[in-house]
Amino acid sequence: MIEGRTELRVRYAETDMMGIVYHAHYLAWFEVGRTELLRSHGIAYRSLEDLGYRLPVIEVQARYHRPALYDDIVTIVSRMKEQPVVRLRIDYEVHARGHKLVTGHTLHAFINREGAPVRPPAVFAEKMHELFGRASA
Repeated sequence: MIEGRTELRVRYAETDMMGIVYHAHYLAWFEVGRTELLRSHGIAYRSLEDLGYRLPVIEVQARYHRPALYDDIVTIVSRMKEQPVVRLRIDYEVHARGHKLVTGHTLHAFINREGAPVRPPAVFAEKMHELFGRASA
């Protein structure tokens, strides 16, 4: 398993009139967590795109336990529990004020510039093998 943590402060624009974060913003926060998780482990989304690969979301799930509030510092915990082969699944937890606020996951497929499904690039597969081989050692 590999894990990353990202912190951000809830902006006023992300809340409704009650000061509660609008539900769709959590999906954007999942994206922040996902890109930082990969970047912190040596794989930048930009480098994958430069190689001609895309990672569209093909499934998303979120479960809301408690609301995030304006000005909270939230921590997005992003995890890859299994070494990805063809699809990439990332699980998320969003925490603030000592509580778990949201849990969820995204599932991604690799596609090329034309939108056709492809295997991950060798550089990605090698990095995942290195990370998960080290994690299980």
